[in-house]
Amino acid sequence: MTHYDYPAGSQRINNFLNQKMDEEDRKKIPPESQMTYSNGYSMRIGAIFVDIRRSTELFASKDRDMVTRIARSFVSEVIQILQSDPYSEIGIRGDCVYGIYSTPSQSSIYEMYEKAVYVNTLMELLNRHYAKKKYPRLRVGIGLAVNDDLVVKAGSKGSGINDRIWVGKAVPTASNLSKYGNKNGIKPIVMSETVYKNAIEPNLGKGIDSSWFSKANQGNDSFYHGDVVNIKFNNWVKNNSGL
Repeated sequence: MTHYDYPAGSQRINNFLNQKMDEEDRKKIPPESQMTYSNGYSMRIGAIFVDIRRSTELFASKDRDMVTRIARSFVSEVIQILQSDPYSEIGIRGDCVYGIYSTPSQSSIYEMYEKAVYVNTLMELLNRHYAKKKYPRLRVGIGLAVNDDLVVKAGSKGSGINDRIWVGKAVPTASNLSKYGNKNGIKPIVMSETVYKNAIEPNLGKGIDSSWFSKANQGNDSFYHGDVVNIKFNNWVKNNSGL
């Protein structure tokens, strides 16, 4: 039987809405132990979301064994690429795997872009394995965004259920951009203009060619998109026919 103490709940809501928050500028995502229900940390946050195309059709398949194998292999290897320092956040949201990072410098934003390139190359490796088992080919959209945002702790005191919430544009923008990738002529890697200006523009002619990316608009969103792979990784996949 469900029970909810609504007078106490009303008091908690009132407390949260009238609570003064201590906000602190940081360059790194703080560890869980430093976060309370009354503080928050502002910093430049980078987010990357990897979203499976036509996932509804895939996960509705009657072949549950196939779907489980695809999902586990996909999630496992994307996480291997996205995981970074212990203060980053790596998670799964429905059919999407995401990473959230502290990105205080252009080099840290470029590192996030490199992760997107590795994930894009990973799809060739995964699909080689899937083809051997006659599984469907998997396609993804990879969204990247950066913004000066706020991270706070939210949950219910004493319940043991709590998590960090990212207040700002980085996370929802990256999530939204990932939905454009590999659809309607948009290439797999889709990045916000801020990511492009900090990760791509400073490296043009230094291993990155301007022809790799195109600018596009969808609704109110303006972004850059491309289909870039890691050459060494991609060649290894191509040259290992026995995968």
